[in-house]
Amino acid sequence: MSERKDDATVWVVWRDIPKSIWALGFVSLLMDVSSEMIHALLPVYLVTVLGTSTLTVGIIEGIAEATASITKVFSGALSDWLGKRKLLAALGYGLAAFTKPIFPLAPSVAWLVTARFVDRVGKGIRGAPRDALIADISPENLRGASFGLRQSLDTVGAFIGPFLAIALMWLTANHFTAVFWVAVIPAFLSLTLIIFAVKEPERPEGLRQVRMPLHPSELVRLGATYWWVVAVASVFTLARFSEAFLILRAQSSGMPVALVPIVLVIMNVVYALSAYPAGALSDRVDRITILIIGLSLLLAADIVLAFAPGLGGIALGVVLWGAHMGLTQGLLATLVADASPPELRGTAFGMFNLVTGLALLVASVIAGALWDKVGPQGTFMAGAAFTVLTLVGLMPIRGKLRGDAPSA
Repeated sequence: MSERKDDATVWVVWRDIPKSIWALGFVSLLMDVSSEMIHALLPVYLVTVLGTSTLTVGIIEGIAEATASITKVFSGALSDWLGKRKLLAALGYGLAAFTKPIFPLAPSVAWLVTARFVDRVGKGIRGAPRDALIADISPENLRGASFGLRQSLDTVGAFIGPFLAIALMWLTANHFTAVFWVAVIPAFLSLTLIIFAVKEPERPEGLRQVRMPLHPSELVRLGATYWWVVAVASVFTLARFSEAFLILRAQSSGMPVALVPIVLVIMNVVYALSAYPAGALSDRVDRITILIIGLSLLLAADIVLAFAPGLGGIALGVVLWGAHMGLTQGLLATLVADASPPELRGTAFGMFNLVTGLALLVASVIAGALWDKVGPQGTFMAGAAFTVLTLVGLMPIRGKLRGDAPSA
């Protein structure tokens, strides 16, 4: 590493991150702006304009997210088999972009369900190849910063989208179709950016060709450390159930219904501001140490949200929750890249996303059941217990990962 890089702090490492990583970050940002503009309004549109039931909305969302999780496994494995990742990532973003005009044009619920389904298929196709592509492009000493940067930009899109939706609904006097048409623009900008601005590196000479990525013999090649990372991440996912419960907690504390969405805005702002610095710092110190700090913040958030009175306590809990997301989500992706062989990175990210996606479904069911039986305290204290289990599970892999301190 050059002398300038040795002297650089985590705050200026962004200058050394490859341009294609920046491009992928803005690809994620633009697509998130588009998707969140639509998704923030879609449930209300389905119920109030098209007259569907809330049960139908729940079924649509459940099928959509399950589809995305399952598709990621096959797209990641296919990218390993092809030895090409950008093609599949662009295909995934393309599917999502071309479904966006269906939302303002849809004449019935069936069309919207189809569009939502294809959109989630696109998300599933692009997820694992994109993450594997980031690992392929980023220098090893900037891998944490690269994943952190993409996560930060992605999260910026996640709160710009709903803000734009709210503003446009006000400007257009609640004209859903007009807002849906505006959402088409950033989706196609995202697709254009990945096609023309992202450069995929040449496949290294001598890298083993993978013929059957999902064959048990190949999954074994991922190694014990990788599977331990997946196991720990799954327990961790049980601890960080759906953010919908943050909204419910705020509402139960007396926050007006109209202001409840601000909870997710605050969380995402903190998340976006912390993800890149956490990733950059993990390139300078032990990644597991940063992850432990993130888990400690989640533990504190659970305790605060379980017992702190009033809206001030809720606000503190939400800030801590956002900070823990920033210190853990991009870092978990970095650990997957560190622990997996280069020729199987797509498969590694696909399996990781599938297992943690299913764990998130289980976590939300458990959280909901505890909320009904015990109340908010039961839900958040269960999250605290799973967090402690995750901390214990981290200890066996401390020092075993190639990325523990790559630049030290």
